Amino acid sequence: MRPLEPIGPGGPSPNAASSDDGDDYTFCTTCAFSHACLSEGYAKQDLAALHVLVEHIGPFPPGRPIFKKGDAFNAIAAVRAGTVKTFILDDAGNEQVLGFHLPGEVIGLDAIHSSRFPCSAVALDTVTLCRLSFPKLSLLAARMPGLQQQLFRLLSQDIGKSNLLAGDSSSEQRLAAFLLLLSARYAARGFSPSRFLLTMSRTDIANHLRLAPETVSRIIRRFSSEGLIDIRQRDVQLLDRERLAAMARPILRD
Repeated sequence: MRPLEPIGPGGPSPNAASSDDGDDYTFCTTCAFSHACLSEGYAKQDLAALHVLVEHIGPFPPGRPIFKKGDAFNAIAAVRAGTVKTFILDDAGNEQVLGFHLPGEVIGLDAIHSSRFPCSAVALDTVTLCRLSFPKLSLLAARMPGLQQQLFRLLSQDIGKSNLLAGDSSSEQRLAAFLLLLSARYAARGFSPSRFLLTMSRTDIANHLRLAPETVSRIIRRFSSEGLIDIRQRDVQLLDRERLAAMARPILRD
């Protein structure tokens, strides 16, 4: 097993890094690439070629950078466990949260065009990643159409997510949409769509939604008192999805 550099050159050296071995070529069913890997009927040699590209890195403890803005891009990574926050700093040094990446989701796609990361990423809790060399992945995708299509799909989703909460919408609509989107993303990876942990702080949620932290706290209390959600610390349960969906419809209508 050879040592591995982290996804961004400014990041930590991983405590452990490996690619899975054996004849089964088992892939995590929560991964964004699992559909392409598991359902396309690839020959064993193709699965083996993809399998050896997957290198497990981490753990990254909470607060540890994964990559920094301006770092050279050489790999994308799927979150294997934990939550990753992406952000930029404005001219005054204030943080602007771009998004949160859950288990099975991919980080680094927005660096493909410029070959440098346009934002920074940090672990919010203990994070492990599956790292894939992008140059090697691109070559392999040329002979694996399902993998190539999944790359295009992930790119379009990433662009869509970055614009989803932009525009003229109320604070209640934004928070309702945020909760429903989290629910859908957890469900897509096989987790519960109705009960999940908010691994990000309310301050980070507020920053991401371009709201004040006290506004987010006030709306959460109101949603709870009106029976829309039940929240205990960071454990949230969606109790009335229909009302949340009606509230978020101006944002999620497409």
